[in-house]
Amino acid sequence: MRAIIQRVNFGQVTIAGKTVADIQTGMVILLGIGHGDDQAKASQMVKKIAQLRIFEDENEKMNLSLLDIKGSAIVVSQFTLYADTRKGNRPSFTDAAPPDLASPLVDYFVDELRKLGVPVQTGEFGAHMYVHLQNDGPVTISLEM
Repeated sequence: MRAIIQRVNFGQVTIAGKTVADIQTGMVILLGIGHGDDQAKASQMVKKIAQLRIFEDENEKMNLSLLDIKGSAIVVSQFTLYADTRKGNRPSFTDAAPPDLASPLVDYFVDELRKLGVPVQTGEFGAHMYVHLQNDGPVTISLEM
């Protein structure tokens, strides 16, 4: 399981001109599911992300988590995080889990994040999406479980 986490001042996802997700301060989480990923890995990733101290405290130190600031999140399924570019110029995505495994695991991830009290909005699995955001910092973290 791979995630790219961006600390944002705002984030938005649109599909076919319609806004499907819109948050203010929080995180945009691009989530990739690979072969062998399961609910245990998803739960571990959720806890790590929710408690990741990447928001500034009163001393401008990255000392606060998404939970601490009561921030929101947008989760966008992103199979391209599993791109293999070692051969040629066209990426291979064979390391990404198939949709029948990935889609329910993304849903589980979102549900677990909500159970921790994080307001979560999502893109749409498999849809062509436009992700708009203002990265704050910029702060971008790559995680793999």
